[in-house]
Amino acid sequence: MNNNFTFFIFISLLTVGCGSSERPAEKKISTESLNIHQPPLPKNAVKVPNFTLSTTSGEIVKMDDLLGKVVLVNFWGTWCGPCRAEIPDFVELYNKHHDQGLEIVGITLTSGSPEKIQAFADQWNMNYTVLTDIQGNETQQVTADYGRATGGPIVGIPTTFLVDRNGYIVKRYLGPRSEKIFYNDIKPYL
Repeated sequence: MNNNFTFFIFISLLTVGCGSSERPAEKKISTESLNIHQPPLPKNAVKVPNFTLSTTSGEIVKMDDLLGKVVLVNFWGTWCGPCRAEIPDFVELYNKHHDQGLEIVGITLTSGSPEKIQAFADQWNMNYTVLTDIQGNETQQVTADYGRATGGPIVGIPTTFLVDRNGYIVKRYLGPRSEKIFYNDIKPYL
């Protein structure tokens, strides 16, 4: 990752903090084509961008492979204090609701080698999927794609997206949230 991107994330965290951001998307979605029963889509729901990233052990993961599940896509970094604050809540959510179809995907930004990221994940008992680059810059592209899809750039981390079973982003969060807040939002989709 280049230093400009790292600087941008750092400055964004300083200026944005942990506030919430709900940015309406311009694209309207028709619920008639959905094939999995879910609550009505919010008017700002958008189709989730696909990605291809790697686990720290080299396994390839695509967003399209997670369709049919409720997914929290979390953009985070090992160096980010607010990101660390919500890790225990993600661990608890995953423990409690994975059997009901919840997946949590942590996409690491500017966090070093896969080995360094895995050591961090082990230290924090992260039981959910942690993804990183394959060639060295895919996470930047995924970050940009998610920002474009939801009507504005990702201006700080952690930023998390709630994706329903049909592959629509139905909520965007800027800053850490508690297990209770995430659960209240995912409950209708489980």
